[in-house]
Amino acid sequence: MSDWSLKNVLSGLHDDIQQRLEIIRRTMTHPGTKGDASEGVWNELFNKYLPERYRADNAHVVDSEGTFSQQIDVVIYDRQYSPFIFHYEGQIVIPAESVYAVFEAKQSANLDHVRYAQEKVRSVRRLRRTSLPIPHAGGTYPAKPPIPIYGGLLTFESDWKPALGDSLLAALGEDQDEGKLDFGCVAGHGYFHAENAAGNYSFQSGGKPATAFLFKLLSQLQFSGTVPMIDIQAYAAWLSD
Repeated sequence: MSDWSLKNVLSGLHDDIQQRLEIIRRTMTHPGTKGDASEGVWNELFNKYLPERYRADNAHVVDSEGTFSQQIDVVIYDRQYSPFIFHYEGQIVIPAESVYAVFEAKQSANLDHVRYAQEKVRSVRRLRRTSLPIPHAGGTYPAKPPIPIYGGLLTFESDWKPALGDSLLAALGEDQDEGKLDFGCVAGHGYFHAENAAGNYSFQSGGKPATAFLFKLLSQLQFSGTVPMIDIQAYAAWLSD
C-alpha cells in the first residue's frame, strides 16, 4: 500500500505558499523588492499548477486601438491559441483578447489596496476586444462573445479584524462594475469569491486557503472556455502608420 497522503500533499502546497510570502514580508525591507518577490510567488504558483493552456506573468495588456492597461502584477492568459505575446527588454505585452484573469498582489488586504486592485482591473476591462467568425468544415461559426475577465486581489495577510468580514465586504462593494473583484486570497486567513453578478460574496476562512483558492479559480476558468479568435488585421493596421 502506498504511503502517500493526498491530504498532506494539498496541505503542503498551501504551507509552501504561505511560508514563502511570510519570509518575504519578514526579511525584505525595500517595497519594490518585496512587491516583485510576492508577485513571483503567485505567478510561479499559477504556472506550476494551472493547465499548460494558461500562463501567468507580470504584464501590460493592450488592445487593437493601441490603448494599454496599467502594469498588472498577475495576468493569467491563453498561451495555446494566442498568436502573439510581445517580449521587449524584460517587459511583456499581452493582447486583451487573450486574458482570462488579472490580479493585484499586495502584502496585506486593506481599503487602499482593494481600491488600487479595482483600478487595475478597470484598466484591463475597458480595453476593446476583437472576435472573428470561426471557419470549420461545414461552414462558419459566428464570432464568439468575449469571455469575462476575472479580477482579484492576492495578499499574505489582512489589516482588518476579522480578516474576511464586513470591512472587506464594504470595500468590495464600492465597485461592482468594471472594477469588480471576483476573487481574492489572503493566504494567512482565507479566500473569497463572488457568487453571482449581484455582488454577493462567499468568504472561506481557515483551512488551507492558497490551495482552496487555486482550486476555486481553476474550476471557474474551466467554465470560461476558450478565448475568441483575435482579429490580427486590426492589430496589423498599426504597421501602415
